[in-house]
Amino acid sequence: MLEFKNIFVKVEEKEIVKWINIAFEKGKNYAILWENGSGKSSMSLTLAWSPRYTISSWEIWLDGKNISHLSPDEKSKLWIFLSFQNVPEIPWIFLWEYLRTIYNSSLAYKAGQKNQDFRPLSPFLFSRFIKKYLLELGINEDFLQRELNVGFSGGEKRKIEILQMKLLAPTYIILDEIDSGLDLDAFKSVLSFLTSLKTEEISFIIVSHYFAIFDSLWIDKVFVMKGGRIVEEWGNELIEKVKKEWFKNF
Repeated sequence: MLEFKNIFVKVEEKEIVKWINIAFEKGKNYAILWENGSGKSSMSLTLAWSPRYTISSWEIWLDGKNISHLSPDEKSKLWIFLSFQNVPEIPWIFLWEYLRTIYNSSLAYKAGQKNQDFRPLSPFLFSRFIKKYLLELGINEDFLQRELNVGFSGGEKRKIEILQMKLLAPTYIILDEIDSGLDLDAFKSVLSFLTSLKTEEISFIIVSHYFAIFDSLWIDKVFVMKGGRIVEEWGNELIEKVKKEWFKNF
């Protein structure tokens, strides 16, 4: 279980998140619905340890262990993955080397947890290994020689994120407004790839106000937030209530 306890967050001395206590069970899907402009992306980036946000109080627990002190890269090795609303472009970092680096880093961590010897995949072996994923996602091999996300379309950036999910096999995947920058066809394609990832070991935590995504991914629990607080939580039925009333009664 992934738990966030007593979260308070500020941006430039303005408090945007207050008293957030929320828990996610492995294998279940969750929706976090906020009003526009209430800080959906701020919350997601806070969970990923963005330096922009001042965290005055909080605790993160994973399977009974406090992981609040860990850095972003250390948390990612614990199977927590954030899909950005606006995927950053990073020049001079080439996609192929980036993917190989994060995959070998993940393998090294898992081997260390089991006290096993670790040997990183060589460039040759990694190139062979990744081909099956490129075919599954319809990604041209030429993309691997390009700078990370530079000049990629919205749909291409999302495919690269899903490729990372396939390589790292995270347990908790935070999806922050993944419809951002996608046309309808690209959005349907991304949803199809995401649903193909779903197993009993994976939880999607969906931060969105675009309800079409919930037609494809079953949601076990819904959280509605207003003014930086959770004001209601319920099962899948709450999505329909929010769609009809659009936060009017919260």
